[in-house]
Amino acid sequence: MSATPGRLSPSVVQPVVEEAWRNHVLPTLHDYIRIPAKSPSFDPDWADHGHIDRALELLHGWARTRPIAGMITQEVRLAGRTPVLLCDIPPAGGGSPDDTVLLYGHLDKQPEMSGWAEGKGPWEPVLEGERLYGRGGADDGYALFAALAAVEAVQTAGGTHSRLMVLIEASEESGSPDLPAYVDHLAGGLGQVDLVVCLDSGCATYDSLWVTTSLRGLVGGTLEVAVLNEGVHSGVAGGIVPSSFRIARQLLSRIEDETDGQVLLPQARAEIPVSRRQEAEAAAVELGDSVAAYFPWRGATRPLRADTAEQILDRTWRPALEVTGFDGAPAPGDAGNVLRPVTRLKLSMRVAPTADDAAAAEALRQVLEADPPNGAEVRFALTDVGPGWEAPATAPWLAAALDAASREAFARPARWQGEGGSIPFMGMLGARFPDAQFVVTGVLGPGSNAHGPNEFLDLGMARGLTVAVSHLLHAHGTTEGR
Repeated sequence: MSATPGRLSPSVVQPVVEEAWRNHVLPTLHDYIRIPAKSPSFDPDWADHGHIDRALELLHGWARTRPIAGMITQEVRLAGRTPVLLCDIPPAGGGSPDDTVLLYGHLDKQPEMSGWAEGKGPWEPVLEGERLYGRGGADDGYALFAALAAVEAVQTAGGTHSRLMVLIEASEESGSPDLPAYVDHLAGGLGQVDLVVCLDSGCATYDSLWVTTSLRGLVGGTLEVAVLNEGVHSGVAGGIVPSSFRIARQLLSRIEDETDGQVLLPQARAEIPVSRRQEAEAAAVELGDSVAAYFPWRGATRPLRADTAEQILDRTWRPALEVTGFDGAPAPGDAGNVLRPVTRLKLSMRVAPTADDAAAAEALRQVLEADPPNGAEVRFALTDVGPGWEAPATAPWLAAALDAASREAFARPARWQGEGGSIPFMGMLGARFPDAQFVVTGVLGPGSNAHGPNEFLDLGMARGLTVAVSHLLHAHGTTEGR
């Protein structure tokens, strides 16, 4: 069966993708969700617990069963680091062996979190209609399945693709600390990467292919404020001994305006390019109130600002601070009249895509530790520093291919916008392969709640994205003069 140049037969691609997801992907995804393969930051004893290895072996076992011509799969392990899964697929249909397409995903997961709905939980898959609930299905367990099912569809339709490398890592949720060593280790085997397809991002709706144009960087760490060696009676000490919580609150005011959430550190900010403002304005017209409606608001709570385009820029280009953890305090029901000796806050600060993450991290530490109120003992321990990323200019052939792929998969044109999260691998690859084109996309859309309770994978979106990737791979393989 031969493909029309530049176009795969939808009558072949769609059934191949549907059959793969229904009969082969879904059962294995259920098994994957059951594995508590938490990232090393959340499971320091991951090697002893073996969950990451179990997830890797499950995905590797599935990959070996796929009817993809010439594919070689291997588990790559460097001492003291989480492993990676690599699938090396030779070109098909006359595609180039020299211009590698690298498809990326990860298999490590965020921790459980509380607040799951009755009957649901992080490690038990629950299928309700087109939603598969459970930790990691959407972020990012589906990626390997979508990538290989897309390749199957290209080959079954008699299409063309260049040499492909599928790389699935296991430390992304910890900031990908192990990945640079693997990129160095695999450099010779990767060859000249011409196109990167990252499947770990999001979508603003479930009815189009959404392409991510930027990602914010991440600076995180633990702020510790200590005022005493042990807790004391609050009636005796209150008014003399300063509150560790109040001092922590004062320190946070140095880096954030508590009235509007604006991050005050200039090192965390960057000028927003005109093109990204235009993207945000176009997305705002497309999305309207759904940008804010994405979130499970409680009561009368409302967004920090009402303008939709500014909301998009706030979450994609402007820095933001969040306190994601708190230690040093008992639960309210267990709290006595005690002035606590220590307050610890886990801080997570997103920085602008083009900001210098290392400079922002150092500025954050200096500002928090300088001249502590009342001479309190203050320490800020950095735990996460990761670069942001802005996509290079999209080549004309790729812009056309993405739009065509979206129309084939969703009957709608491709959409473009920045994302507020971080994928450290993109910055690493951008530096290593400055001439490569990038397609960063994913299935994390409205309500999917990655990292939180009730995370789900929208199966219609996952199948549609798989179809779109099939057409994209064929377009890359058949486009001359890229």
